[in-house]
Amino acid sequence: MARNLNSSLFTLHSSFFTLSLLSTAMITSCARMGSPDGGWYDETPPRVVYATPADHETNVTSKKVSIYFNEYINVENVSENVVISPPQMEQPDIKTQGKRIVVQLKDSLKPNTTYTIDFSDAIVDNNESNPMGNYTYCFSTGNRIDTLECSGYVLNAEDLEPVKGIMVGLFDTVKTDSAKTFIRVSRTDSRGHFVIRGIAPGTYVAGAVMDMDGDFNFSQRGEVMAFSHREITPSNFLDHRQDTIWLDELHIKDIKRTPYTHFMPDDIVLRSFLHIPTERYFLKADRKEEDHITFFFTAPISTDSLEKFKDSENIGILPSLRLLNAPEGIDANGGSEAWSIAEYSEKGDTVTYWLRDTLLINQDTLSIEMTTLQTDTLGCLHITTDTLEVLPKTSFAKRMKMLNEQREEWRKDIEKKLKAREKQLARMQTEEERMAVPEVDTIMPPVRLTPKYEVAQAMSPDGTVRISFPYPMQRIDTAAIHLYVEQDSLWFRAPFVFRQSDNLPTMRNWELITDWIPGANYSFEIDTLAFEDIYGHTSDPYKTGLKVRNLEDYSSLFVNISGVEVADSAAILVQMLNDNGTTTRTAKVVDGTAELYYVEPGKYYLRAIIDRNGNGKWDTGDYFTDRQPEEVYYNPELIECKAKWDVTKSWNLTAKPLYQQKPSEITKQKGDKKKTIKNRNAERAKEKGIQPPSTYN
Repeated sequence: MARNLNSSLFTLHSSFFTLSLLSTAMITSCARMGSPDGGWYDETPPRVVYATPADHETNVTSKKVSIYFNEYINVENVSENVVISPPQMEQPDIKTQGKRIVVQLKDSLKPNTTYTIDFSDAIVDNNESNPMGNYTYCFSTGNRIDTLECSGYVLNAEDLEPVKGIMVGLFDTVKTDSAKTFIRVSRTDSRGHFVIRGIAPGTYVAGAVMDMDGDFNFSQRGEVMAFSHREITPSNFLDHRQDTIWLDELHIKDIKRTPYTHFMPDDIVLRSFLHIPTERYFLKADRKEEDHITFFFTAPISTDSLEKFKDSENIGILPSLRLLNAPEGIDANGGSEAWSIAEYSEKGDTVTYWLRDTLLINQDTLSIEMTTLQTDTLGCLHITTDTLEVLPKTSFAKRMKMLNEQREEWRKDIEKKLKAREKQLARMQTEEERMAVPEVDTIMPPVRLTPKYEVAQAMSPDGTVRISFPYPMQRIDTAAIHLYVEQDSLWFRAPFVFRQSDNLPTMRNWELITDWIPGANYSFEIDTLAFEDIYGHTSDPYKTGLKVRNLEDYSSLFVNISGVEVADSAAILVQMLNDNGTTTRTAKVVDGTAELYYVEPGKYYLRAIIDRNGNGKWDTGDYFTDRQPEEVYYNPELIECKAKWDVTKSWNLTAKPLYQQKPSEITKQKGDKKKTIKNRNAERAKEKGIQPPSTYN
């Protein structure tokens, strides 16, 4: 009995020893494989296990959706990435709870309707943020699932930039009046691309809106929007996608044709725009400097509005101002034109009043009665009168203190110069030496007018000399403005025109126009006192030389335009753009060709504007009057212009779809990087000299 027990114990001990040796061998073997510290990364994306209601389930009545996954997950940027269609007037609750996503709809379910919850690529696992990929869940309250889709792009109408994050939807009728709302929706990605899913058979019209009020409709002028009259009839067909498998960088191993369902249309283009503001409200009156007051409005006054109110009392130039606390000697009843000069901004929504009299400038508080047109609660313009008190940023007392400090500094400086002169005179031996020492001016010089001169030293043959003034001008003596040209070593007067600039925003900008002679030298000269502003400041003399560049320094570009027809009252403008997308030159198409001369050598892109109203610039659209924004096209080709060369290009504006036209080099809205698995296990395995876990048997 004892012998059998000992034998059993010996056998048990031997078995335990054998197992220990095997375990040690396995551990040693694993150690030799070089397993990375901390184990392998999780590179498996999350996977849907099941959902309630089930994906693609019909006759659903529950407003709560639960989607279960095989691991813990997150949904990134729910408000930006998750889109529910049909659109929900009341924001649904979307939450992640461990291994599931719960969506609680708040709106009543519509009968016989397919609901889609598009998560795009927002679902990732909790540990390593491995993306699941684009995922859309759907169910139907009827007995079928609508599976049609359509897709396209939303581009900014002015510059064809992709519009990210704008709501895109379908209307169920061609007539898209303000009572209609989207029935199916999507949202654009970083490339401006959208896909609308779950569409029932029928005919639709697409639109897009930055929906600020959440009504899924074109209800506010302040919303960026896009509309179209193109009828859309979604359809699909079986197609094949060609996938190339490369053996190496030069050789193709195989070409596979993968079948898929191709949904049409897939080329919808919506051009978004922002309306010109029409609701006019007074924002503020600002007196940053004591000599002028600026009035800010949300919108200018239209010509039609002025015509409507032309017979009303107190309506002249708007806004009409009256001083309520005018100092003695100021004609307050003569209107604002009696005591100020009005300067309108380029858009007409800002008016600056330059005070004519120093009595007004030195008065800290100006009480002003302003009469103007403003929009009422019904959206109609009406005459309003408000009383305002405007104060300068720096009070009169403080300005006087600063002026006295400047005078004191100047006086001390003069005293130092006088003492230095006396010492210098004391060292002089003769009267002639003393006479050569310059006098010190003991009278403080007056404030001078300081124009800003813009004169290119190397002038283009079509260049312009520009002068801007800090204050409105009281007097300009054109006889004191001189332009001389050198010919055969002799200088002659050159004819010119000096005028206010039409294309610059304020009345204080002037320009000199002349026919420059290529290769010639010029001298531009201004006499003393040529300019005087409304405060009596006068200008100092000015002189500069300039040389007009030779024609051989430039290139010429001729662009033959086709693909678009315009009415006689319209025009096509062709613009040259540098590598920053900035316009450098503009030419009007005449007889099918845009001629651009004096082009600096370099590489350029081209943009074309269909100027429908012929005003020489791009104009936005108006949904409420059914006016589309003016069309814009880009030439995707980079054009090189060389000195002494004439370049001719033919450009069919509609040869490429709009979403393929703008070159990526000047596209500011870049596409987001596609989410991918980080593949860190392969990197770790390469470092350790072993195979990654996916290759283990």
